Amino acid sequence: MNGNQDANAKVLVGCPVSDFHEYCTKEYVHAIKNLTYKNYDPLLVDNSQDDKFFNSIKDQVACIRSEYSDSPYERVIRCRNILREKALKEGYDYFLSLEQDVIPPSNVIEMMLRQKKDLLTGVYFLPKQKGDKVELIATMWTLHPEDKTKKVDISNDIILGKHLLKISLCGLGCILISRKVLEKIKFRHDPSIGDGIDDVFFCHDARQQGFEIYADTSIKCKHLIKGRNWYWLDLIKDHKLKK
Repeated sequence: MNGNQDANAKVLVGCPVSDFHEYCTKEYVHAIKNLTYKNYDPLLVDNSQDDKFFNSIKDQVACIRSEYSDSPYERVIRCRNILREKALKEGYDYFLSLEQDVIPPSNVIEMMLRQKKDLLTGVYFLPKQKGDKVELIATMWTLHPEDKTKKVDISNDIILGKHLLKISLCGLGCILISRKVLEKIKFRHDPSIGDGIDDVFFCHDARQQGFEIYADTSIKCKHLIKGRNWYWLDLIKDHKLKK
């Protein structure tokens, strides 16, 4: 399946945001407001516990408040689906999910639309402990050929080049999603399965609906994790302990 091939496609850009990422918000807001593509609208959905963060950014970039809940997953999923509904109701051709700590090239939308795909991710990295070393790995994977429940890292030798790759899973940090995909798939999680990670479910649901997922390794993004003083899985564990 191919996405809208119009280079003037209408694109919604945004993500769930919160005061957890306050440390990198200034750079992110600058990036999302200064993309070079002409026909896009930014929108952030704040799920912080109070209005302080929202009030600090609402005059800088379009932002709305979402209902707060104790579950980190519920907060994020609710925000993602608010953005999905806006894209569908207001005639957007694509939604660029660009998370609060990911800084893309300023021409990221043009680069993505050129590939004419329904699902296309750029590249950003996470640290991973491998033995006694920490390596950076791209947030995209294939599935193990003999055990489809296991994901396989993609070699950095490939990632560091400029390739269009078909993949099985990716994060939602910098992914262009066509209207066709949004019409068929809602964002979700399942806390009864492992950590219920929403990006895994999204990719699974997309493949089940017949969509293919691609990565353009020429699109390299900064991932602003250095100033982070928390870890996502710790938030999930804390929430489970409080229940």
